[in-house]
Amino acid sequence: MIELIVFLGNPGAQYARNRHNAGRLLAESLPFSSSLTWARKHKGLYTAFDGTHLLKPETFMNLSGESAGAAAAFFKIPPEHILVVHDELELPLGTASLKFSGGLGGHNGLRSIKACLNTADFWRLRIGIGRPAHSDVASWVLSDFTAAETAILKQALEACVNVMVHVLKEEPASLLPEWNKRNCCLEV
Repeated sequence: MIELIVFLGNPGAQYARNRHNAGRLLAESLPFSSSLTWARKHKGLYTAFDGTHLLKPETFMNLSGESAGAAAAFFKIPPEHILVVHDELELPLGTASLKFSGGLGGHNGLRSIKACLNTADFWRLRIGIGRPAHSDVASWVLSDFTAAETAILKQALEACVNVMVHVLKEEPASLLPEWNKRNCCLEV
């Protein structure tokens, strides 16, 4: 059972709509998000819903593990009961994927979490942002979604909300067949 959900992104208004903040954007899309009260704890914004701890690290992406590790240690949550929601370059926009463990794909937020938890054995909900046509990945992930991309992202986030609702009640492993690189949009 998932006990801690970590929504990755960078803090601050200037990053709010960046591709790198897809995880935090999902937190805002949850149907119960308006009823949540977030407090500054564990180097992040923390709340709980229906017995599950929710965390938006306030460290920058490269230090996300400091926040996730602090919350996991405080609540004594094993890594296999943690779900990290993050942007994914290797998935096209409009696609999402649920997986357990595995490689980090060059994602510095995941790298930081692995270092602080001493394992990569945690759940990930990967939200596709696609690779840029150019080689400057850093500027790509720190740029905002275009209006057309935002419409596609909105559909993907709405589909990902179903995963969030499911993992609040049941084991995430039951979703693996359905959520292996799922196209969340009717039109991509």
